[in-house]
Amino acid sequence: MNSKKVTAEEIKAMKARHEKIAALTAYDFPMTRLLDEVGVPLILVGDSLGMVVLGYTDTTLVTMAEMEHHVRAAARAKPLALLAADLPYRSYETVPEALKNARRLVAAGAEAVKAEGGVVIQQQVRAIVDAGIPFLGHLGMLPQNVREEGGYRVKGKVEAERQKLLEDAQALVAAGAFGIVLELVTPTVAAELTQAISVPTIGIGSGTDCDGQILVTPDLLGTFPWFTPKFVKPKLNAAEQMRTVIEGWKRSI
Repeated sequence: MNSKKVTAEEIKAMKARHEKIAALTAYDFPMTRLLDEVGVPLILVGDSLGMVVLGYTDTTLVTMAEMEHHVRAAARAKPLALLAADLPYRSYETVPEALKNARRLVAAGAEAVKAEGGVVIQQQVRAIVDAGIPFLGHLGMLPQNVREEGGYRVKGKVEAERQKLLEDAQALVAAGAFGIVLELVTPTVAAELTQAISVPTIGIGSGTDCDGQILVTPDLLGTFPWFTPKFVKPKLNAAEQMRTVIEGWKRSI
């Protein structure tokens, strides 16, 4: 269990110490508190809440107001973990817009923000970091691009994608990102990126050679049984246990 407040600089330092970074998502007060009590150092209020909490088909429907609502709930747990939050779809297309919305998330209680993309958002990242807000990158499969790309697919299988990932990662580091999430990147390319950059990589479906791993917590616990990504092996079948308890209570009344 953590005994002191985790900062973005501490997350960066974990890479130098070869200490694996565990990160999970939370969207409310109780889950944030539970994750913090077991010492998860990085908690993300992810726009994945669109699917696993709000019932949307993808993350592109999540609004700033919805992100602020869930960030406020998570922040009330006052975690020792670093509490990061996603900038939602089309909330950071320009530098002024990115800065305004990053500040809105911080005002709601976030201590860092995350956005998807590399070179294309380098100026936005630099402005956010220059404003004193820690920034977490996100490369590989970008959920907010799912409609443009026609689905979710692994990145890095061809040389052009490998080169683009390297270029994007270097751009994020240059802009001041303290870490980069790698989602659905081929394990060999994810390992190469991890060795090539000075900040931590946090993988999701990208192999075991990243500096850390992140999962959507309902996927890990089995509380969203209607869809589980192929790369996830739930450690608990909580939904089935909940059904059993609820059915037993219903019979008892």
